[in-house]
Amino acid sequence: MNATRVTAADASLVSCQSCDLLCGMKPLPPGSCARCPRCGAAIRSRKPDSLARTWALLIAAAIFYIPANVYPVMKIESFGTTSADTIMGGVKELVATGSWPIGLLLFFASFCVPMLKLFGLTYLLMSVKRRSSWRPRQRTAWYRLIEVIGRWSMLDIFTLSIMVALLKMGALLTVVPGIGAGAFAAVVVLTMFAAISFDPRLIWDDAGEMVR
Repeated sequence: MNATRVTAADASLVSCQSCDLLCGMKPLPPGSCARCPRCGAAIRSRKPDSLARTWALLIAAAIFYIPANVYPVMKIESFGTTSADTIMGGVKELVATGSWPIGLLLFFASFCVPMLKLFGLTYLLMSVKRRSSWRPRQRTAWYRLIEVIGRWSMLDIFTLSIMVALLKMGALLTVVPGIGAGAFAAVVVLTMFAAISFDPRLIWDDAGEMVR
């Protein structure tokens, strides 16, 4: 049996992006903005320029992703000698020394999660651009997953900051962040903002007029 799909926009209902309150919103003149009756935040049926801003942030993150993996994320100076490790170099060293659980965690948080976010958001942007109606529920769930796991990318930077603070023994041992650490931090921040700027409601705009 077929039933006509009625969206929240068709019913003049808009969800507040701050407190998730479902609000009724009447047509407003250009340039004006409605306010949530509960938290006072601005509410809009769709985020303005969502696709353009998300594409810009995602492209910038992809550019920074290259030096984040090519350049060392930390440098260890000990007894006059200096050694530098990239993300993958640190993972290999941890696995070789028997600390494979930490190595796998570092590999997941520093390599898999950023790649997942980059490819996942690219797929969502392209599907919305093509006005795809394929599996909107699954694509929305995919977006929620990207949002949740995004914070795990900070694990590598958090670990490095602790090492820099603790492992300072004057001329004997010094740990300093490398160029790769700054680039990786930029990737994490840019992908987090890209996920925030993307409006998942766009997925449902072309989900089809009929639902079984």
